[in-house]
Amino acid sequence: MRTTVRDVLSKAGEEPITMLTAYDAVTAELVDEQGVDVILVGDSVGNTQHGHETTLPVTVDQMADHTAAVARGADDALVVADMPFLSYGVDESDSIEHAGRMLKEANADAVKLECGPHTVELTEKLTQLGIPVMAHLGLTPQHVNQLGGYQRQGTDEEAAAELLDLAEAHQEAGAFSLVLEHVPANVASAVTKALEIPTIGIG
Repeated sequence: MRTTVRDVLSKAGEEPITMLTAYDAVTAELVDEQGVDVILVGDSVGNTQHGHETTLPVTVDQMADHTAAVARGADDALVVADMPFLSYGVDESDSIEHAGRMLKEANADAVKLECGPHTVELTEKLTQLGIPVMAHLGLTPQHVNQLGGYQRQGTDEEAAAELLDLAEAHQEAGAFSLVLEHVPANVASAVTKALEIPTIGIG
């Protein structure tokens, strides 16, 4: 039986959640056979499969194709589609259409958004429409040009407080989980303790 968003939520504070990335049906099947809870179809496919230096060139069509392949290979794991750069957060109707494609056409179970203040209302709207959202804070690779690289985030008191505020806002907006990437362990711990939804560390 396929893992559901409710299954992931039920593990918050109770037991570890396992998540691995896959971009194709064969890898998804291998990962799925090991009992992993969540398979993320990451926009890192741009780096790992398409030879780009960043994730920025990845398109909605590419993500839909890779997500559909992963969904065909996975029987049990929750499949989460990464929403690529500028596919969301610009125009609400376009954002909803692009996210909806991942569920309607590519058979994803949820989408992941690299988050900021601009994605709180979108998260609420998507979840109201039945599109589960995994939020992503900390190092957000789609902001590489703004960040000036892939440095650790949340390293001072002000940045850590802002990260916590955004995490709580996205939980309130309906996100079912939160990815924390490349933040100090004490900051990740503080965010995890403050939230009721599960957090997943990636780096």
